[in-house]
Amino acid sequence: MGIKLRDFEIGADKLTILAGPCAVESLDIMRETAEGLKRVCADLGINYVFKCSYDKANRSSINSYRGLGIEKGLEYLAKIKKEYDVPIVTDIHTPDQASIAAEVADILQIPAFLCRQTDLLVAAAKTGKIINIKKGQFLAPEQMKSLVKKVEESGNHNILLTDRGVTFGYNNLVSDFRAIPIMKKFGYPVVFDATHSVQMPGSCGETTGGDRRFVPVLARCAMAAGADVLFFEVHPNPDKALCDGPNMLFLKDAYQVFSECKKIYDILR
Repeated sequence: MGIKLRDFEIGADKLTILAGPCAVESLDIMRETAEGLKRVCADLGINYVFKCSYDKANRSSINSYRGLGIEKGLEYLAKIKKEYDVPIVTDIHTPDQASIAAEVADILQIPAFLCRQTDLLVAAAKTGKIINIKKGQFLAPEQMKSLVKKVEESGNHNILLTDRGVTFGYNNLVSDFRAIPIMKKFGYPVVFDATHSVQMPGSCGETTGGDRRFVPVLARCAMAAGADVLFFEVHPNPDKALCDGPNMLFLKDAYQVFSECKKIYDILR
């Protein structure tokens, strides 16, 4: 089932990509990324949604960079939405944030570690916005059905389901691409998060590591497995990013990666 967003349908004939910096750092970085990715997606005929988090509550250290907070972060996201005429997806972490973030965001994202939080899912559902539930690293794909029901029974059928890898021992994630067809059976578009899937949680002590070399191949595999949407964290210079740098794509590499993925998507469609 496709999900309507503005003048396009997520999960229909055209690939949809959710992409942008991990967290709100500065308007300049957000503008450079939004402008570049919107141009790339327009050139390739891809539906584009700008992604950025006003707060990243799940950090390895209390001193890790989290963003600018909900007030300033949403102010910046609203500017990007207006200046570049793009839909917005951002994370929420507590039930009270749902209605506030919904004033700006077109898609409310439920972080993987919070995906089972009933109050959070219900509050998000009641906004009427599209809800993107990220599958916890600790869940089997079949278990996502109960989370779908929480949103549906709260009156909302605008749902996306995201796979972002599963915990494999210590400090590592693996991607089991069976999760994509399994979750598609629930009747909603499935997203593959290609950048968080290469994370190495806690591998750098007080920060999370990652290996962006494997982002393109995982993204292509997800397309071949039938994913409807791709999610990427993208930054003009990930090595200088304030969080999640090791797994983010360079903005300059987006065209090639997106182009390769679109070719597979189009063949399957």
